[in-house]
Amino acid sequence: MTSDTPPGTPSDSLQTDIAENAGENGVRSGVAVLAAFVKNFPQKPGVYRMINVAGDVLYVGKAKNLKKRVSSYLHIERMPLRLQRMVFDTHICEVVITHTEAEALLLESNLIKQLKPRYNILLRDDKSFPYIMIPGGHEYPRIVKHRGARNKDNEYFGPFASAGAVNGTLATLQKVFLLRSCTDAVFSNRSRPCLLYQIKRCAAPCVGKIAHDDYLELVREAREFLIGDSRAVQAEMARRMDAASAALQFEAAASFRDRIRAMSAVQAHQDINVMSLGEADVIALHRAGGHSCVQVFFFRGGQNFGNRAYFPSHAADDTDGDIMEAFIGQFYDSFMPPKEVLLNVGAPNQAVLEEALTIKAGRAVSIALPQRGDRRKLVDHAAVNAREALLRRMAENTAQRKLLEGTAEVFSLAAAPERIEVYDNSHISGTHMVGAMIVAGPAGLMKTAYRKFNIKTVDLAPGDDYGAMREVLTRRFARAQKEDPERKLGQWPDLVLLDGGLGQLNAGLKVLADLGISDLCVAGIAKGPDRNAGREQFFMPGREPFMLPPNHPVLYFLQRLRDEAHRFAITAHRAKRSKAIGQSLLDEVTGIGAARKKALLRHFGSAKDVAAAGLQDLKAVPGISVATAKKIYDHFHPEG
Repeated sequence: MTSDTPPGTPSDSLQTDIAENAGENGVRSGVAVLAAFVKNFPQKPGVYRMINVAGDVLYVGKAKNLKKRVSSYLHIERMPLRLQRMVFDTHICEVVITHTEAEALLLESNLIKQLKPRYNILLRDDKSFPYIMIPGGHEYPRIVKHRGARNKDNEYFGPFASAGAVNGTLATLQKVFLLRSCTDAVFSNRSRPCLLYQIKRCAAPCVGKIAHDDYLELVREAREFLIGDSRAVQAEMARRMDAASAALQFEAAASFRDRIRAMSAVQAHQDINVMSLGEADVIALHRAGGHSCVQVFFFRGGQNFGNRAYFPSHAADDTDGDIMEAFIGQFYDSFMPPKEVLLNVGAPNQAVLEEALTIKAGRAVSIALPQRGDRRKLVDHAAVNAREALLRRMAENTAQRKLLEGTAEVFSLAAAPERIEVYDNSHISGTHMVGAMIVAGPAGLMKTAYRKFNIKTVDLAPGDDYGAMREVLTRRFARAQKEDPERKLGQWPDLVLLDGGLGQLNAGLKVLADLGISDLCVAGIAKGPDRNAGREQFFMPGREPFMLPPNHPVLYFLQRLRDEAHRFAITAHRAKRSKAIGQSLLDEVTGIGAARKKALLRHFGSAKDVAAAGLQDLKAVPGISVATAKKIYDHFHPEG
């Protein structure tokens, strides 16, 4: 790779040409600037940069023929207004010659990420991806999460879409294969097993609880699982479970059962059976309202390692192919490309992209637009997710703040609430009573902040909703007073909504008064006559009950919050009730006999995991036909 001469300030002859073509008042015409520079540009591949008078890079582009490509900007009348403005702002055009167009593509991606030119399509999320690593050089290898540079002596599996995805898989691997996660220093200084051994998350090789060869066998099985041979590993564990059970070694059999259950949880993340897919990324683009979302799914060894949504910045007149090409170039500048990349939109220079990715990976990389079969289903699935992610983002960005501002107006708040808490409880005839709290804010529902409360008051009368609400609010705000008395941690709500009428409101106000809290806005929301949605009444202290017009956007927003609290409360209640009943969920499915129940439990580990399984996962169980799998799936998913 060599630099054109001179890459920066134009020569004396170019300065003269520019001066002769200067516009009125001495303002240089960008077209004249480019015309003067192009005279000396080579007809070779490379990268060009357009720079304004302040020295800011306006645009970075690549070309197979620099002279021909930059000359196209001289035909100003053929370009959209955005590019016309860019050309007129251009003061200097710098070029770097490369050996091939693929090298130019790689350099272009590097410069775009580094310089962030205003007229380029920009990928703003440049976070590195986490991997699972098995370090080399130790007789008892451990398994850990890894980000950053790689060492050739270690083994890496991934990438994973997020830290959550890799942490979940690591937890599963600990349950299934009992590999150590401690540092080498901790390992070498232990004299007795740690807590992970006690809870069956580690085989405790540090104190000799497992033979060296047996531990290496666990490492081998974990490696096979991560590269995609999970079904074979699961089948072997099922065989061992049956053998242990037949030998009356029930504790060992239970251990294998729990490991099978953990493994099935990872397999259940697959929406489509793609065991034939080795190492691939599925990338789909969706555009709407002048914005776009690119959804990336990571498949390694036939397993879905998660996905991530990106929202690149681009102009309205950029084509789908241009956006996809720019995205791929910048995206794979961050990490190693897989063997296969599946797209729903073709890139204008697909062959060049393949060559560039192949150069970066040091092995063949193919880019394809599948038209049929499982690969097409994967691309369509990613496109649906891209569409939904874009719709959610657009709705959140434009509507959420307006809804919060409208909520502040309805409840006479000083400002738009940053945190809204909604409370509800659920029970059947007073049994298995559960309280629930959901939280919403500027980013929408804050599900990590949700809380459920098992009602503990022993003398509570069956069905006493007011008593249950008093307990929930007492526990919630007494803890808030203890953990965040200065209200600096962002855990205190700006608005408290109670699902119920005046009685619930009075119960809540009494709790807050007893705790010495007088500055929280509290309101009750109750359904109107005949419990019709749309005729809700709102109750606030010192104010007459009021209703909002049926078409009021804030009414719909508050209804959704109330319904979400109701859903969360019912889900918690059902879980508590099912646990108390102690009956297998499979007993409720008609036509499922003992043999099929056994096959399902061997495959998934528990009836709960069977109920949560996808249709494709159920079809993969030996002895379960397509019709039977659909019957089981429909039983547990009646709404689908």
